[in-house]
Amino acid sequence: MSFGRVVTAMVTPFDDQLQVNWEQVEPLINYLIEEQQSDSLVICGTTGESPTLSEDEKLRLIELSVRVAAGRCKIIAGTGSNDTVHTIAFSRKVEQLGVDALLLVAPYYNRPSQEGLYQHFKAIAEAVNTPVVLYNVPGRAGVNLDADTTIRLSQIPNIVATKDCSNTDQMTRILTHATPNFLVYSGDDSNTLPSLAIGCEGIISVASHVIGKEMQTMIKYYLEGNIQQAAELHRKLHPVFTGIFCAPSPAPIKHALALKGIETGGVRLPLVRVSEQEGQFIQSLFV
Repeated sequence: MSFGRVVTAMVTPFDDQLQVNWEQVEPLINYLIEEQQSDSLVICGTTGESPTLSEDEKLRLIELSVRVAAGRCKIIAGTGSNDTVHTIAFSRKVEQLGVDALLLVAPYYNRPSQEGLYQHFKAIAEAVNTPVVLYNVPGRAGVNLDADTTIRLSQIPNIVATKDCSNTDQMTRILTHATPNFLVYSGDDSNTLPSLAIGCEGIISVASHVIGKEMQTMIKYYLEGNIQQAAELHRKLHPVFTGIFCAPSPAPIKHALALKGIETGGVRLPLVRVSEQEGQFIQSLFV
């Protein structure tokens, strides 16, 4: 199973009262598929502000996304948490909605051992029938799902991929020793091209909300052997790759979307909108 080359971790649109703007979900999905050429969408991931969405909101968002996408792209639902029992219960509800895969983040805050991480993901994968994508993000979770543990987990039949935000050394080891057909996606926009060079499948991206089409072109250049053109486009896009993280995500990318006429509202506390200075900087990235 492949989720394509460019997977967008979709923001959750809010209205002026910071309630989910249900009327904006369909236009946003259509925009990401048709204009930004997303191959798959992650719904209710970190970029979708999953920590501040209720379970009911998540279930409705995921169900609506599956219905709107209508097979035009794959839908990956973020169902992970730092509570194994809760994750299993929620994942079982979500898989009934027809998603293509579940994204399971490494347990945050309680900082389990590598054996604890293995048992956590194993228990969830064995409790569902849906394909599972691991999500290693040490900067947020406070723990690294290391290469050897990922390699062990790749032997579980329905654990099919990982989104890894560590480094190319770790991703290289996973690619070398994981089971055949296990996919590695970079979780760092600025690492899109370098990660392809070591054999990663693609990128699970935030920047693709606004430069997804250009990212697809860059990847196409690389895969066709036009390395110089790919590198030139990487350098051109690099300020956006890094600039959209000038403040805690997803506030900057929501501001960037607004500059393009795609209204997705503000962010829920404890996140706040970008400052005036940050907003000016984001605008400068697209001039």
